Amino acid sequence: MTLLITIFAAIISTFLWYKNYPDQYKISTLCFMFWGASLMWTIDAIMEYREVGAELFIPGLADMLNDTFLGIAVVCLGMIIWIVSLLISDPKGVVKAALSKK
Repeated sequence: MTLLITIFAAIISTFLWYKNYPDQYKISTLCFMFWGASLMWTIDAIMEYREVGAELFIPGLADMLNDTFLGIAVVCLGMIIWIVSLLISDPKGVVKAALSKK
């Protein structure tokens, strides 16, 4: 489930990046983070399949729930990192204007 959630997030962020190509909001950063996480989870699944075998494809309900929560947490952490980098770069000068207004 973690792999599927990060792949869906990577596909959605890639679509948004492609649609809004002048990358003013650094969507490419978000895209690369999610594709990197997807690659990491893919390699993890391959290595676990080598160790466990076909039992990997028969997860229990508790394992699926834990993987779902982990996938959601990974996507949320990626979004938080993206938002912080967006606030630091401040492409429209909103943060700078708000801080200089005081």
